[in-house]
Amino acid sequence: MTVFSIVLQSLLIAYYVFSGSAKIAGVKYWVDIFNNLRIPQWFRVITGTVQLVGAVVLVRGYWDADVIAWGAIWLGITMIGALLVHLRVKDAFGKTMQPVVFLLLLIVLTILNAGGLTV
Repeated sequence: MTVFSIVLQSLLIAYYVFSGSAKIAGVKYWVDIFNNLRIPQWFRVITGTVQLVGAVVLVRGYWDADVIAWGAIWLGITMIGALLVHLRVKDAFGKTMQPVVFLLLLIVLTILNAGGLTV
């Protein structure tokens, strides 16, 4: 595992822990976003839980590098969903780009750790 991979993994863990926790806690920012996206609030809690699970898998990757790519794929699927929802409501370009950027970072992390993708 390279230093770049570890730094990227750590930054993504930090983002998804904070984002997932804020969604579950019902922080006004996320409540407003889900309302704007016309998604029920119960799905905000599910999304936050999915993000926290992904972050936990990435944390486990510090000791078992084989799981990093799987955690990145798990979180990447959520970013594809977020992108599709932003496109569905014709959200502003800046708001739509956030899931795109995180999806690209997750793809890079997956590629860097693709050796662990065995079934």
